[in-house]
Amino acid sequence: WSGSNGSLGTVVRCARNAYMLTHRSYRANSNSHSRCTMRDSLRYILRSARFVPVVAGLMVLVSGCRDSISDKASFSGDDAYAWVTRQCEIGYRFPGTEAHRQTGDLIISTLEQLDWEVSTQEFPYMGIAVRNILAWKGSGPAVLLGAHYDTRPQADMEDPTKAVMGANDGASGVAVLLELARVLDVEASGQHVYLAFFDAEDSGNLNGWDWIVGSTYMASAWGKSGEAPLQAMVLVDMIGDADLQIYYEHNSDAALRAEIWAVAEALGYKEQFVKEERHSMIDDHIPFARLGIPAIDIIDFDYPYWHTTQDTPDKVSADSLAAAGRTLEDWLEP
Repeated sequence: WSGSNGSLGTVVRCARNAYMLTHRSYRANSNSHSRCTMRDSLRYILRSARFVPVVAGLMVLVSGCRDSISDKASFSGDDAYAWVTRQCEIGYRFPGTEAHRQTGDLIISTLEQLDWEVSTQEFPYMGIAVRNILAWKGSGPAVLLGAHYDTRPQADMEDPTKAVMGANDGASGVAVLLELARVLDVEASGQHVYLAFFDAEDSGNLNGWDWIVGSTYMASAWGKSGEAPLQAMVLVDMIGDADLQIYYEHNSDAALRAEIWAVAEALGYKEQFVKEERHSMIDDHIPFARLGIPAIDIIDFDYPYWHTTQDTPDKVSADSLAAAGRTLEDWLEP
């Protein structure tokens, strides 16, 4: 290909211009995180007479790039579910146990293999070693996605002599974050993305422990090691329920939750993301909200197996994990 009228450069410029025009129009007439696709751009080109001479060339270019476009990883509910089972196979993951330590090590090694920068915050609490895990990638406005990875040592809603496996309450949020760590195109997002794995969230009211210990510590120390100021904080907790219904949470930032629920609706998850307020949670988003950061809790608290021995992988659905994960993936990638 050479020359000015039928050159590859002309095709690329026309494709780029068409994409930008359709992208701006599309975003102006829908929610701010919707994406213009190559199909939208092609429609624009076909309707514009000035692009007719290069339509054939553009089709060749698109055909040649189809494989690389389709190879872009997208969130897999099945892969996320595999992370749920992997964590549960390790055992009961409450602070102070070997299974808890192994789970933290697994999270760290996985993130490092996926080329995320990783650091830990280690501190004692009630005589137990606590470890938060923080990963980051990209540049631009900073956003934090978080989940807790510890589980409850007593199933006090059923039998306090036994521990909670935490397939949904613990493993599901971690699973979504690890799958997002694999598939997110952080560069395309134009953001500095942090992934936080909070420790010591779920032992509240047991043996003198408080709730949300790890996230409280992380929020209090935010910025002291060079962390960027946060524009938003999104918590995912208990989002694997096979009967997923995520309501607005009362202590969440109204504008941010409406923005993300709109993304979910555009993706076809209106039944899973319900635009009604129901619960008021003490959860890992609270310490960040207290700092004035727009923060939300994506949580399905209508879960009958909460803090029981029945919180096991068979109660978790890959489709539910996909609904939460794909919503956040689409929200982050403009």
